[in-house]
Amino acid sequence: MTVRRDFKEPARCRPDLVIGREELVTAARDQLTRGGSVLLHGPAGIGKSTVLRALAADYGEAARTVLRCSATESESHLPFLALADLFGLVLDEISDKLPAAQRTALESALTGRGESTLQRDGLALRLAVLSALRILAAAGPVLLVADDLQWLDSASAELLGFAARRLGDTPVQLLCAVRTEGQEYDRHLRASPPDTLAVRLNPLSRNQVSALLDHRGYTDLPRSTVREIHRTSGGNPLFALELGRALGENPTPPRPGEPLPVPTSLRALVLSRLDMLSDEARRTLLVASAGARPTLALLHAAGRENAEAETAQAAALGLLATEPEGPAVRFAHPLISAALYAEAPAQERRAAHAALSTAASDPIERARNLAMATTGTDPEVAARLAEAAALARDRGAPSVAASLGLLAARHTPPDGTPGPDEHRLCAAEDAITAGEVDLARDIAREVLTRATVPADRIRAWEVVIEAAGQALGDVDAVFPQALADAGDDPRLLALVHYHLAWRKLIVEGDFSEARQEAAHAAELAARGGDRRTELMALSFQSSTETLMGHPNAPATIKQAMREPQDPYVACHHNGVGAARFRWLMMSDQLPEARSTITALLREVRRRGMVESEVHFQRFLAETELRSGHCGRALDLARESLRLARDSGIGLGASAMLASLAEASGGDVGQALALAREAAGRADEDGDQMYLSRALAALGHAQFVAGDAAGAVGSLRRVRELEQGLGITDPARGRWQGDLAEALVRVGEPGEAQDVIAVTREHALRLNRESVLAVLDRAEALVRAALGDHEGALSRLTFVQDRLAKLGYGLEEARAAFALARLRTGRPGPTSYDEAARLFRRCRALPWLRQVDEAAAQGAGEPSAVTAQTPPSDALAGLAAMERQVAALVMEGATNREIAARLFISVKTVEATLTRVYRKLGIRSRVDIVRLAAGRHAK
Repeated sequence: MTVRRDFKEPARCRPDLVIGREELVTAARDQLTRGGSVLLHGPAGIGKSTVLRALAADYGEAARTVLRCSATESESHLPFLALADLFGLVLDEISDKLPAAQRTALESALTGRGESTLQRDGLALRLAVLSALRILAAAGPVLLVADDLQWLDSASAELLGFAARRLGDTPVQLLCAVRTEGQEYDRHLRASPPDTLAVRLNPLSRNQVSALLDHRGYTDLPRSTVREIHRTSGGNPLFALELGRALGENPTPPRPGEPLPVPTSLRALVLSRLDMLSDEARRTLLVASAGARPTLALLHAAGRENAEAETAQAAALGLLATEPEGPAVRFAHPLISAALYAEAPAQERRAAHAALSTAASDPIERARNLAMATTGTDPEVAARLAEAAALARDRGAPSVAASLGLLAARHTPPDGTPGPDEHRLCAAEDAITAGEVDLARDIAREVLTRATVPADRIRAWEVVIEAAGQALGDVDAVFPQALADAGDDPRLLALVHYHLAWRKLIVEGDFSEARQEAAHAAELAARGGDRRTELMALSFQSSTETLMGHPNAPATIKQAMREPQDPYVACHHNGVGAARFRWLMMSDQLPEARSTITALLREVRRRGMVESEVHFQRFLAETELRSGHCGRALDLARESLRLARDSGIGLGASAMLASLAEASGGDVGQALALAREAAGRADEDGDQMYLSRALAALGHAQFVAGDAAGAVGSLRRVRELEQGLGITDPARGRWQGDLAEALVRVGEPGEAQDVIAVTREHALRLNRESVLAVLDRAEALVRAALGDHEGALSRLTFVQDRLAKLGYGLEEARAAFALARLRTGRPGPTSYDEAARLFRRCRALPWLRQVDEAAAQGAGEPSAVTAQTPPSDALAGLAAMERQVAALVMEGATNREIAARLFISVKTVEATLTRVYRKLGIRSRVDIVRLAAGRHAK
């Protein structure tokens, strides 16, 4: 029986109800499943009620009786109202089973007849509530759902607390939500059952706010606006949605530097408290809201003489957070500042900014406030803003520089020098650096509607192309227009051909053509005296040649590293430093690669180059992964993915690397999901280069998950893609060893040997030592599959030592694991301890689990792949793998034992046996055993 009162549930909760709350909801569900109770708490608008409804919808089906109440502030003075909500509809079911005194007290409280009170009927009423719950629980589990406990009338709250503390093992669970600030939920927890789990709902991250807005249909908001929504809302989902709705309904978005429009629905939350301020205190808070980092000293300098007393008054009303130490004046919530500013008349806002334009000590802040205090164009203000933008750029704050550049454009007269479009183009380029690609693209498109100077148009086209990221196919129409605008100017043509080189690589997947375009761009740039573009083109050319295995790669890298260098190119993710890092990685120089990428990452963070930071964080994770530091790699890869999702940059590449890190040191299921996400993004973008990387990550995750057949399918496709792309350097993706080992597991040692032979030829030519060692490990497994057990053991022992010397910890551990599996059941050492030790050192948890499983299965088993093929004419026509499987069946091994001993899956064993049956004209394992018996009879 389920009782509902004024509470309608959807059949399934909408996904936006739990965005950013997945772990908390899972923990709460687990608690309810175990029979415990849950108390949700957090500030207003944080999503308690929505999570409560989601949990009630999911778990309510398991309860026979669901009792509900939802209190309101206006009704909190009415005694027993919540009690009536909970028990009013079940009173007829329970009243006859209550003792007379308890029944009378409860009926009086619920109906209002008899004027029952806790003072007069205290014990009887308390016992009645406890008895009522026990009676209902006797017929089946009871779930009590209560929202907004803070508004529960005091009489009902006391009665429920009395019963909750005495329910014991009675199957009654409480699912409640209460509004709290900070951690003020103790008194509500004390009134709950002893096993209650308190779950605090914290603010959403920027990425989660973005996902929530997208889910609600606010998909056209620029990332800079989403960032401002997150800041203003403080991560509160209700506030964020209201701000998003206001922006969606406002045809004119706020101009750069202006705060978001705060809808009336949110202003009402704070304006009632603002009305309690004195006029002077309100003006002081307005100045604080207009400042970036307000302090008491700043307020004094801005003319607010009584700032201490006025901020103390605001703090007493809960408008400001009290700071016992430190000079900062901090609003209790960003929304208070936004609502105060939005409510103030424009003239008062300008006056506040004017005061701050002279009071602020920072030149950037002075310029920003001067702009906000000025109406119309003013060359002097525009010049101050341009200087401030340059300063912000130097400080590594390109997002601030972009905002200041747009303000400079707004205040520049049409005939000014530099003109408004020059400021806009600088702002667009700063926005690209900051990772705000939507803003950058919009600015560039605006400039293109009126710009006539070829150099300005090419700069704008560059921004449009760079804003497309990996989806260069989406801007195909740009290139002919850009070439036409460039005319015969070698500097401008060099820029266009540099981007055409990227298009050749990403869209067409043609490394040879991309290399030629890059070389042509470098030559044009040199002729035009554009050293920056020349260096970028040479860096691209060298990276392409490295991946191709082209013999000119070392010479091109040296050419790109010649002086004079450009500081921007030196640390750009497509610049000289990144090209050198790739070369070091592929040449097995891991320590130098790590120091190189660490220095680059430090520099781009200093400069605020978000896109480069995303890529370099990923490069560092890859370096740690190659070195066998799987835990560190996993942390870095997850951070890179978080930054990529937050900025919308490099999502596919970061997901690909995160997949590899998860498969090595984290969760294999997550690795599979991330690899498929990366492949989907690359496919959607038409990016053949990263599609092959994503599929390689998918194949690796499938291999680690034990899906050898799936790994073979994915990695065969990688082989086809890279052959089409012209990639010959096996150190680029390092997937060949996985493919060979997976082929062994599915019973295709011949194809595995072919993969090894082709790859080895390229690895020898390019001196790729670690690739050769991994190939030797795979070849050892091929030998074992073909019956050369001693040769396999000898090679694996050598390979393990070789990989250790090269510094590839995870690959070394994999060699030790393969060695232990081959030794299982043979005379001599058979322990998996060495493999476990090495995997534990790497923090390679998925592999460590495999070692534990293999050790458990291998205890007492006969030697792996030591069964000799029976000398029977009937088996002569079988393939090598089929003969080995048949031989092990003859020895009485189960399919699982055969799979463990031959490094293949159980499904592969079953498929191999099916082929054996067909070739031998038999029907079952019994017939194979009979063949063995017939052989012995001879």
